[in-house]
Amino acid sequence: MTEDMPVRQRATVMHVRCPDRLPEETYRQVLDLLAELSPVVQALPPSAALVELKGALRYHGTDARHLGEMLRVRTLSRLGVDVRIGIGTSITVAATASAQVEEPGGVLAIAPDQVTAWLSALPVDALHGIGHAQTAVLTDYGIHSVGLLAAVPPATVQRLLGGRAGRTAVDRARGIDPRPVVPRDLPAAATVRHTFPRHTLDGAEARAALLEVVVRLGLLLRGRDQAARALTLKLAFAGGGTWEKTRRLAEPSAHDDDLRLVAYRMMDAAGLQRGRLTALTLKGEDLIGADQVAQQITLDDAREARLVAEEVADRVRDKFGARVIGPAAVFRRAS
Repeated sequence: MTEDMPVRQRATVMHVRCPDRLPEETYRQVLDLLAELSPVVQALPPSAALVELKGALRYHGTDARHLGEMLRVRTLSRLGVDVRIGIGTSITVAATASAQVEEPGGVLAIAPDQVTAWLSALPVDALHGIGHAQTAVLTDYGIHSVGLLAAVPPATVQRLLGGRAGRTAVDRARGIDPRPVVPRDLPAAATVRHTFPRHTLDGAEARAALLEVVVRLGLLLRGRDQAARALTLKLAFAGGGTWEKTRRLAEPSAHDDDLRLVAYRMMDAAGLQRGRLTALTLKGEDLIGADQVAQQITLDDAREARLVAEEVADRVRDKFGARVIGPAAVFRRAS
């Protein structure tokens, strides 16, 4: 029996940490890769997730550490994203382990018979769920390590941190955490952002940037088989000021034409004039599945032609990359 066998038999929870400020569309792709390992994935936006591995270990016929390494290879090769992965017998152990993995990435699997010794050696602030305020209180009373926290009578810690918080802290220091992984997807929204290299007063440049995020948002929604019922446009200005507006679409849509029309109207309503733009963010909200969108009969040949062109462009992007084709105004700005 190898050293990894206990992990294979009993370790069931994987905690995955992505790089900070990961774009939402890339984060969702990471979640898709997790779903290839196990059907029980809990998104922890903006950049983490939990995976229940018990059934996955039997299905894949391997150990948890190997599944973690396999996931890391996939995120690197397919998305260019490295991840930090912790594996353990509970959410607390797995999340504490992933935080101990040095950037940019790696896998740390804690076997069941190693949990107590491994946790005990950590500083108290390394225990997942212990905040700065709790750490300050505990260290003031000489409780500097997780091992010391586990050894202190629960009633004492309850007096220091409060009843429920104290009981939870002691349990987790002892590796006790009965919480299950609860399947949960991302909130029903999709966000894209454009940041200008320097503030701009150029209305044409701002319009081209807005068109670019419209195309990116449409591509993101169509890739997820979703449609937006509303759009929110947020503009950021030099000096720290912002402007934000939400407008509902006439019908739920993920098509560039529909999104562009609403986005342009909101931009016009902002009345930029001399506003020095530094960034703009477009968010599709109140999302529904594409199969829930009623198919309207239309006699607009021009619109039908644009929808066909959009479908062809999506196929080109799938094959050659998202930025290989797009509106002429965006490419002129880029050049």
